[in-house]
Amino acid sequence: MIKLKFTLCLSMALSLSYGQKESIPATKDVKHFEENWDSLEKVNASPNWFQDAKFGIYAHWGPVSSAFEGTNPDEFYAGWHGMKMYEDGKKVPTKNGKPSSNFIHHSKKYGNPKKYGYKHIIEQFDPSAFDAKEWADLFAKSGAKFAGPVAMHHDNFAMWDSKTTRWNSMNYGGIDPSAALKKEIEAKGLKFMASFHHAFTWKYFAPAHKYGGVKAEDYDLYTNPHSLESDTPDEQFYKDWWAKMKEYIDVYQPDLIWFDWWLENMTEASRLEFLAYYYNKGIEWNKDVVVSYKESTFPESVAIKDYERGRPNQPKSPSWLTDTSPGAWFYRPNAKFKTPNELVDILVDIVSKNGLMLLNVPPNPDGSIPQEMKDLLIEMGGWLAINGEAIYGTRPWTIFGEGPTRLPEGGHKVEKFKIEYKNTDIRFTRKSDKEFYVIVLDTPKEELIVKSLSTQIGVLNSKIEHISLLGSDEEIKWTRDERGLVLQAPKKVPTKYAHAYKIQLEGYVENNIGGNVDSHVD
Repeated sequence: MIKLKFTLCLSMALSLSYGQKESIPATKDVKHFEENWDSLEKVNASPNWFQDAKFGIYAHWGPVSSAFEGTNPDEFYAGWHGMKMYEDGKKVPTKNGKPSSNFIHHSKKYGNPKKYGYKHIIEQFDPSAFDAKEWADLFAKSGAKFAGPVAMHHDNFAMWDSKTTRWNSMNYGGIDPSAALKKEIEAKGLKFMASFHHAFTWKYFAPAHKYGGVKAEDYDLYTNPHSLESDTPDEQFYKDWWAKMKEYIDVYQPDLIWFDWWLENMTEASRLEFLAYYYNKGIEWNKDVVVSYKESTFPESVAIKDYERGRPNQPKSPSWLTDTSPGAWFYRPNAKFKTPNELVDILVDIVSKNGLMLLNVPPNPDGSIPQEMKDLLIEMGGWLAINGEAIYGTRPWTIFGEGPTRLPEGGHKVEKFKIEYKNTDIRFTRKSDKEFYVIVLDTPKEELIVKSLSTQIGVLNSKIEHISLLGSDEEIKWTRDERGLVLQAPKKVPTKYAHAYKIQLEGYVENNIGGNVDSHVD
């Protein structure tokens, strides 16, 4: 009875997860996109290069990186410093009526925000240690297949040589990190991406206007004056937002544009204009470009849904993306990072559910990358060099996994749940109808039993011809019975983290009629 219940539950899970097959339209058959959803739904929102890539990197870096230097390691500081630095608890209210820690720190480090506002931080930007080639080398060693900068964060500062705004990295810093990174990243064979967060600028700098001290000549940075409560950007905001987007698309031709939240609060017309323009540029460049989004900005049929520090707790179709960071988004002194083991496990779980990981790198204020971050990325790259066959170019298998450790819920910010995967936690990926992978998320002891592959369950209906452990020449001893696929633990494992077993199958076989056709006619 127990086995029967398990089989029924598994069958129901399979039908729910993959009851509908993903339909992928062919962008190449479209000559031109119009600014309406019916036209845009013809796009191939998740091209093969994107689905195959699985792992990308972007970097939160800019003038605000230096704002956190000198902070108290025992004090909490909000990440949105350009917004929180004005919260004095009086002019700009706070929940407890007291000044925010960001306001106190900023006042001590720079002076009163009325005189030394966010503009002053920009004027201190010193990217003297930025080395695009070193960044690209590291990204390639990490195993990432696409990478790029945070082109514009909430602070409205362009990390490129912009002609649409004077608040850019060439005027303040003397560099064009977008141009330099595009050149070096593409030289490594990676796709180039850029992220944009400036839809939120309207809300981000509202406290600056409320606190006071913003001069009219600087409204091109802080936006035109408006209240804290305003959720309706003015015409100038839309004009400036689009000018920056169009310039970046035309000059840097990114393969992927990633959007942060709040774009869903902008007009539908502005979103349609962007999508049609960018996808038409993709046709012009003869390449498949990708757009990712949060919240309800776009329908899932026209772009890639992103989960911030989160992921679904079951497979989802079409493909999706997780953006996450090993620590804070921007530089923090004495930052605490996730371990390589944690990140590898998260990556495997994501890929098994039809997703991709976009990992943040928070450089130092001068543009150098912290040694701990370098070590982490190189460790991930070392794991992928051995196990990448089970990650890159794969698709979800019949089920995503088994084992006791699961996310209690799916969605944004689910990484707040501390999860430690065990050697009984297993994830599956598929390369073809005759090859799939069993990835155990910790080192197996004595034997590993893959219960889903029991002979009593109809998940695997093909003869296993060979099993190997990626990165090892050791012969893997195994049996398959009513308990499941029983794998004897190897004498030596090839990596310190998750371990991938390659399962090669005979494939599905059916009998033909055979003999003369007439002999089968009654």
